[in-house]
Amino acid sequence: MATQSKRALVVRGGWDGHQPVEATDSFLPFLNEHGYDVRVEDTTAVYADAGYMATVDLIVQTNTMNKIERDELSGLIAAVESGTGMAGWHGGIADSYRNSSDYLQFIGGQFATHPTRAPREELKGEAADCFVQYTVNIVPEQADHPIVKGIDDFELDTEQYWVLSDEYNDVLATTTIPVTSYHPWHRPITCPAVWTRQWGQGRIFVSTPGHDMGVLADPNVRTIIERGILWASR
Repeated sequence: MATQSKRALVVRGGWDGHQPVEATDSFLPFLNEHGYDVRVEDTTAVYADAGYMATVDLIVQTNTMNKIERDELSGLIAAVESGTGMAGWHGGIADSYRNSSDYLQFIGGQFATHPTRAPREELKGEAADCFVQYTVNIVPEQADHPIVKGIDDFELDTEQYWVLSDEYNDVLATTTIPVTSYHPWHRPITCPAVWTRQWGQGRIFVSTPGHDMGVLADPNVRTIIERGILWASR
């Protein structure tokens, strides 16, 4: 008797600067290699299809600054509560549906800002204005977690996410936003950079690094996301 393949749903869209098509396409071979039958959707309408969603083992989402309808969000949350896994990176999961506080609670973290690298008057109006060199710190108590095991603290030069979050997250890595002379905060802010979250019977994985294809090519980021995808899956 043939083994039934696992089902992965890729939902992508939103702001083009996060390269949602190229980024998700780059993970399709990985999903195929791990036995997933992959369906790709460019809207969130599929989340409202309860019959289909009940068959999905894994959702990979990158959908930045978009909106979601009430029935779609209800379908997404119901699927995860019933055991479907959800995984994503950067704004594609942590800055997806600003119109919904229910989504914020579900995911456990919301993008607030990414600090600029220079004073406002020196900025050029380019994406690189918010590219800073920063460290992703693996939480020592989580060093043996399968998503980050064997990975040391590492440096990136990209957007550093200031994330609003809560204590229900299992934080695997953090990043600390420093004080500068040209920003208004007065002490360093440590935010989750990689976290997991149990929701009902399902698992959620989030990595804030992942701005574009260059960041996704970083070996540490790639490894963490690939492991996170597999960890989250039903």
